[in-house]
Amino acid sequence: MNEHLQRDLSQLDNLLEKVKEQGLEYLKNISNRDTSTQNVLKGKLNLSEGGLGTLETLKQFNERFEPIIVSTSGPRFWGYVTGGSTPASIVGDWLTTIYDQNSFATNGQGDISAIIELETIQLMLDLFELPTNFLGGFVTGATMSNFTCLAVARQWLGKELGKDFAKEGVSDNLNYLTATPHSSAIKSLSLLGIGSNNIIKVKTLEGNREAIDVIDLESKIIGLCGEPFVLISSGGTVNTVDFDDFVAIAKLKEKYNFWWHIDAAFGGFAVCSNTHKHLVKGWENADSITIDCHKWLNVPYESAVFFVKEQHKHLQVETFQNSNAPYLGNPLENFSYLNFLPENSRRLKALPVWFSLIAYGKKGYQEIVENCIILSNQFGYFIQESAHFELLAPVRLNTVCFTLKGKENQEKVNAYLTLLNDTGKVFMTPTIYNGQKKGN
Repeated sequence: MNEHLQRDLSQLDNLLEKVKEQGLEYLKNISNRDTSTQNVLKGKLNLSEGGLGTLETLKQFNERFEPIIVSTSGPRFWGYVTGGSTPASIVGDWLTTIYDQNSFATNGQGDISAIIELETIQLMLDLFELPTNFLGGFVTGATMSNFTCLAVARQWLGKELGKDFAKEGVSDNLNYLTATPHSSAIKSLSLLGIGSNNIIKVKTLEGNREAIDVIDLESKIIGLCGEPFVLISSGGTVNTVDFDDFVAIAKLKEKYNFWWHIDAAFGGFAVCSNTHKHLVKGWENADSITIDCHKWLNVPYESAVFFVKEQHKHLQVETFQNSNAPYLGNPLENFSYLNFLPENSRRLKALPVWFSLIAYGKKGYQEIVENCIILSNQFGYFIQESAHFELLAPVRLNTVCFTLKGKENQEKVNAYLTLLNDTGKVFMTPTIYNGQKKGN
């Protein structure tokens, strides 16, 4: 055995204690750590013949990388809807690494990962006040959640056209309707062979809104002359957290034949707030929903879930089944996440979520969400009252959409954000909203 590996195994308790102490030091001082860095890594390490051992490797990490790691999970990093990690989720994540289970396992003999994951999905459905007729599973993030949901939707479209796209491939021009999709949904369509240019854009509501104009949506539907389609709707757009009218879309679903997917990566957490849950009213009628856990559920990267209606279980299996593995048995009778997800091998992503949900319950997450909304509204009020900034959209949830005041200053927005972020005191992200550059 390698001498370093042998020594590391004998001193594992000491190694983990050092990492624990370092981790606690980071978390205790995260509020003071810079949100961005100008430091450039100098030099590089070459792979040695015999290795350095873990203690020396930790020293190298602390000398070269640790000083320039920024506080992306801290209270002053305001970009990307990045959630920090609750103490319970950190415990769950550490145990996930220690037990090192593979979540492809079946709900039966052997690895119990699937049992934990299935229970966690039920806890999630309870938190989001969704019916239990949704199936769910854990993936890396919103991109893979959207990909999973839209892959099943593609199989549904094929069946409506008398084809099996999972086996035959996509050979038709398919109808995908949307108004303000997140880039991850567009990427998913590209990966699925649909083509990101083949989207039928629906108008948004007047008044600088990003939500679907339901009247125009129905007009587009009528124009399809009965052809099946997939609707990608928003449970909180990325720029302004605008929500599509789920109640109105549900009524259209009673009249027309389509797959309804909701990207609610972070906006879905509005359901945790008594004052904002009306924003997702009617979303239980969707065929599939995307939720990002490493955002407002505040668990470590990487973690997201998909929800797909159980009535589409056979379509999901057709899309993802390992048909060349006869030892797995009938995939509909012998449940295994192997046949419901893109990945075959996955770490037990459900465990940090399970720990955090059990530890803090509905009330805990209500407080997390509502506190964030209060702070967002306070910042929005500051922008609105400022002589130097302009609020571009109402603060609907947790995003403040603003720009520099005055048309003459619009070309200065990116420079302003760069200078602001360079201070390391706060981090915001740039984007374009209705033709105006803005901070987020």
